[in-house]
Amino acid sequence: MSDTTKPSGTTDGGPRPDAVEVLGPRREALVPGTPLLEVDDLHVEFVTRDGIAKAVNGVSYSVSAGETLAVLGESGSGKSVTAQAIMGILDMPPGRITAGRILFRGQDLLTMSSKARRAVRGRKIAMIFQDALSSLNPVLSVGYQLGEMFRVHQGASRKEARERSVELMERVRIPAARQRVNDFPHQFSGGMRQRIMIAMALSMEPDLIIADEPTTALDVTVQAQVMDLLAELQAEFQMGLILITHDLGVVADVTDKIAVMYAGRIVETAPVHELYARPAHPYTRGLLTSIPRLDQKGQNLYAIQGLPPSLLRIPAGCAFNPRCDRVQDRCLVEPPPLVPVLDADGADLPGRRSACHFWKETLHG
Repeated sequence: MSDTTKPSGTTDGGPRPDAVEVLGPRREALVPGTPLLEVDDLHVEFVTRDGIAKAVNGVSYSVSAGETLAVLGESGSGKSVTAQAIMGILDMPPGRITAGRILFRGQDLLTMSSKARRAVRGRKIAMIFQDALSSLNPVLSVGYQLGEMFRVHQGASRKEARERSVELMERVRIPAARQRVNDFPHQFSGGMRQRIMIAMALSMEPDLIIADEPTTALDVTVQAQVMDLLAELQAEFQMGLILITHDLGVVADVTDKIAVMYAGRIVETAPVHELYARPAHPYTRGLLTSIPRLDQKGQNLYAIQGLPPSLLRIPAGCAFNPRCDRVQDRCLVEPPPLVPVLDADGADLPGRRSACHFWKETLHG
């Protein structure tokens, strides 16, 4: 191998003494409030044999350092597609971004070269996928898979990479990490595998983590442990954190603000406690009402009637109108814009927006 093809920081005998300190101190925490990500009027569609599926229709949201945003909605609402567009992992074709900007620290990811985009992915923005078992290679030990990041990106030796893998496993509270570093994914429980995925996301100390349904298929106790771990790590390093989920109950205690998506659009945004106390969109109200409650034992659980629309044939007007119990004639023909939600005195409620013609009736009703 010639010098021009060696990993940075290496020599023929392995890493140089002055190479990146793999086991050195972690980067300083980000300054809270520093702008990290801004998604601006993003449109994504998929070309299918049956037509064009409009998966994301003008989505805009932002995340700062130290802030946690939860993106909520049923399957097919566009949550994960938006995240894939941010990460640059959309299958194109059939997917394509037709409009919008994705700004990370002021730079538009969509106009970057492939090389520059790869430098951001993983190092600056990391993603935790929902199915840890299928995301991990079943024939490689978890220590090898964790250590690969340090070997490839930092020129670490196998010994250094293994030590850092143990450190990461301990950081995400995997018991007996040093003894288990050579175990394979199937030897871990679902909750432990998800912790390994979190450790992988943390390995390059990113500024922003996107967690796509990080508690899927886990029992309630383990869900709480995983969410608490994410919140603790986010607070420690002041990273930005985007939580993608369909379950309002999962994110109640760990998020700062919420964006609710339906049929590829954001239909409501709000600080978390205000949204839970007073939703301003019938869809959000339906999601909240469908959460099981201890004080309603023995009662039938509420369910929103009908199914989300096909993205090939989104209804005219408000996309939620076929399922809405407050639908009126205006909802059938006029798409509602995302507008500020006002208090009783007509003043803006900070961070609150609703895409409903009759948000006042929902908010105050």
